[in-house]
Amino acid sequence: MKKNKASILIVDDDKAHRTMLNALLDGWGYETFETQDGAAAIELVHERHFDMILMDVRMLKISGLEALEKIKQINPAIPVIIMTAYASVETAVSALKAGAYDYLTKPLDFDTLKFTIERSMEHILLKEENRMLKESLGKHFDRQNIIGQSAAMKNILEKVMQVAPSEATVMITGESGTGKELIAGAIHFNSPRKDGPFIKINCAAITETLLESELFGHEKGAFTGADRRKDGKFYLANRGSLFLDEVSEMPITMQVKLMRVLQEREITRVGGEEVIKIDVRLIVATNKNLHEMIQRGSFREDLYYRLNVVNLEVPPLSKRKEDIPLLAQHFLNIFSEKNRKKINGFTPRAMDHLIQYDWPGNVRELMNLIERGVVLSQSNYLDKIDLPILNKPSSQRPATNFEGTQEEDASLDQVEKNTILRTLEQEDGNKSATARKLGITRKTLHKKLKKYGIMP
Repeated sequence: MKKNKASILIVDDDKAHRTMLNALLDGWGYETFETQDGAAAIELVHERHFDMILMDVRMLKISGLEALEKIKQINPAIPVIIMTAYASVETAVSALKAGAYDYLTKPLDFDTLKFTIERSMEHILLKEENRMLKESLGKHFDRQNIIGQSAAMKNILEKVMQVAPSEATVMITGESGTGKELIAGAIHFNSPRKDGPFIKINCAAITETLLESELFGHEKGAFTGADRRKDGKFYLANRGSLFLDEVSEMPITMQVKLMRVLQEREITRVGGEEVIKIDVRLIVATNKNLHEMIQRGSFREDLYYRLNVVNLEVPPLSKRKEDIPLLAQHFLNIFSEKNRKKINGFTPRAMDHLIQYDWPGNVRELMNLIERGVVLSQSNYLDKIDLPILNKPSSQRPATNFEGTQEEDASLDQVEKNTILRTLEQEDGNKSATARKLGITRKTLHKKLKKYGIMP
C-alpha cells in the first residue's frame, strides 16, 4: 500500500534508468509515470497534474532544459528536479535560472534523491497552506466581514477604502474590543500589498527586553538563549504590512528605535551589524489617549506625528447600537455552525436585552456572550435567559435580584437561583416546563430547588 498519493513524472531516454527509478519511487510510496523525451513530457503536463518531475538533461527530441522552460510556462508551481551525467557549473546555473527546483548528478545518490524529493513535497504543501491561509485571511478581513449599517461604520469603511490603496501609515484608535485589528486587516487586504505578508504583534504582550528582538530580530549569541539567528517582524513583513497593536505600550527606548526605522527604512538585528533595507507599510492601533501620554512624557511627540498620518477612530458599540442585531446574528451563525447546533435566531426580548446593554467590552464582549449562549442553549432561539449580562448597563439602574442584591455582586449560586426563580415565574410555576427551558431534568431541578431552600 502506498504511503501517499503524490505523483512523479520520470523523463529520461535511458530505459534502464527509468526502470530503476520506477522501482525505487514505488518503494518509497509514490505514484510514477514515465516518458523518454522532453516533448512527450510537455504534452503529459498539458494533459494531467503531476506533483513533481524528475528529468534528464540530454534527450533526443527536446533537451531537459528546453522542456523545463516550456513546462514552467504551463505550470510554474510544479517542482522539476534536473538529472545529468554531464555535470557542469554552466548546466547547473542554467537549470536553476530556468526554474529547476534542484540539480542532481548521475549516478544518483539515493539518499540525496529521497531527501530532495521529500523536501520538494514539503515545499509544495507549505506553499498550498500559505495560499489557503492567505485566501482565508483575505476573506476574514474583507470589508464585507466588517459588520455594520450604522452611519459611523459606513464612514469608517469609506475611509478604509480611501486609505487602503495608499502607502500612508495609519493609526487606528478606539476602545478595546471594537475591532481595530479587523480594520487593519481590511486596509492591508484591500491594498496593493495584499499578496504580501500581514504580520501582527501586540506590543503590550511582550516584555521590554524581548520587544526589540521580536521587531528587528537577533543574531546567534546576541544574548543568553539566542542559540540561532532569528528574523524579526519587520523583516518578515517585507513587501507587506506590519500591524503594531497597543503601540502606546512601547517603551520610550523602543520608540526611539522605531522612529529611526521609519526615517531610514532599514533595520539591524540585535547583536548584528548588517543593515537590512525594508519595504513595509506600518499600521498601528491604540486604546489610549496619546495626547495625554505625550504631556506626561511617556510617548514621543515626533513618533506620534510619524504614526498618525491617517487616523481612523473606531466607535464603541454603545455608539452604534443599530449594528447590534447584525453582529449578534453574525456571531450566532458562526458559533452555531462551529458547535453543530441549529439555532435560528433570537427572541424579541433577547434582542431587546442586547440592545439595551451598553457593552463596555464592545464587540468582543458581544461575541463571547453569544458563544456562551449558543453552547448552553437547548432551544432553537436564544432567549434573554440564555444571555445573562452581569455587568450593569451604564444607562440603566442596576438589576436587582429576588434577594434585593445587585446581580453584578452576586455569587454564581445566587445567579443560578435567580435564574431558576425567574424561569419558574415565566412558566407560571410549571416545573416540567421550567426544567425544559433550563435544559436540565425535572429531577435536577428539584435538587436545585431544595438546595436553595425554595421548596422543602
